[in-house]
Amino acid sequence: MIAHLNGIVAGVGLDGAVIEVGGVGLRVQCTPDTLAALKPGEPARVATSLIVREDSLTLFGFGTDDERNVFELLQTASGIGPRLALAMLAVHSPDALRRAVATEDLKALTMVPGVGNKGAQRIILELKDRLGAPGDGLGTGPSPARGGAPSWRDQVTTGLLNLGWSARDADTAVAAVEADSGGQVPDVTTALRAALRKLSRQ
Repeated sequence: MIAHLNGIVAGVGLDGAVIEVGGVGLRVQCTPDTLAALKPGEPARVATSLIVREDSLTLFGFGTDDERNVFELLQTASGIGPRLALAMLAVHSPDALRRAVATEDLKALTMVPGVGNKGAQRIILELKDRLGAPGDGLGTGPSPARGGAPSWRDQVTTGLLNLGWSARDADTAVAAVEADSGGQVPDVTTALRAALRKLSRQ
């Protein structure tokens, strides 16, 4: 089990980053928020989860240990694999997920592409007593240092594309979020969630 990587960010792509540790570049797939915090050439620590399949080894990276722990716990629910668990953390923070499950907020859970009403009900049934209450996160390690990543528009657009929305829908949602921001530069996570709310109303 690879619990975390502590090294230099060698590159940041659309859905992942390469972190060099001891001369070896390790590729990690990340949420848009985690990617936004990684700057090529700068040191970073990311919590990781290694998913082993017969034909592949995939490393997923997170800004905190709590995100990694929730990612792994989500996959214990029926029908949730690593891709869907990552999508859930792209839409909601760990505490927002805990709050949604604890309050049986189906609307919040179904904001995640790929989660319908039945899936949301199953998540609540299977995880309500296991995710804990908001603020119960354990081992919340430091987030990677933020730096000169791609613009928030690029990050949000990429996040929406990775979550299954079309380029046209993504561009429309990002434009709407930008119009609502009043010229201010929004936080990537906040902007992504605002974009998802707009798309969910279509």
